[in-house]
Amino acid sequence: MTTQLTATEIQNISQLLQDYAPAQKTLNLLKETNGDLEKSFEELWTEQHGQQDFDKTKLWQSTVNVFRQELCGKEGFQNQVKEYNKNPTSAPLLTGLIVSVVHSVGFPIDPAIATVVVLYILKVGINIFCDYINPEATKK
Repeated sequence: MTTQLTATEIQNISQLLQDYAPAQKTLNLLKETNGDLEKSFEELWTEQHGQQDFDKTKLWQSTVNVFRQELCGKEGFQNQVKEYNKNPTSAPLLTGLIVSVVHSVGFPIDPAIATVVVLYILKVGINIFCDYINPEATKK
């Protein structure tokens, strides 16, 4: 299933991130791909790492899985998402989420890719995103 942002969502996010230069490439790709987060991720990955011969869907899923493992155990990140959801017009909160993702793993992550990951998490919701890694959480 492809996760897409609507034109209105892209426009709202673009306004929030207009002063955050690292997100501009992602926002342009989202406009070009009609909000397709996975396709935007693929374009960014190919631009950064060159054309590679592998299943891009598996790359996206692997990337999402790594971020689930890194982010869902961090209460601070989940609280940041909840704070943003309470105030979705806050540019500093959205930028803070992206910066948190950039620094969440033990290797460098391009802020453009981190932007896609954050937008994906916001689109599907932190609880759904994290329940994929911890299905026992829904049984508590």
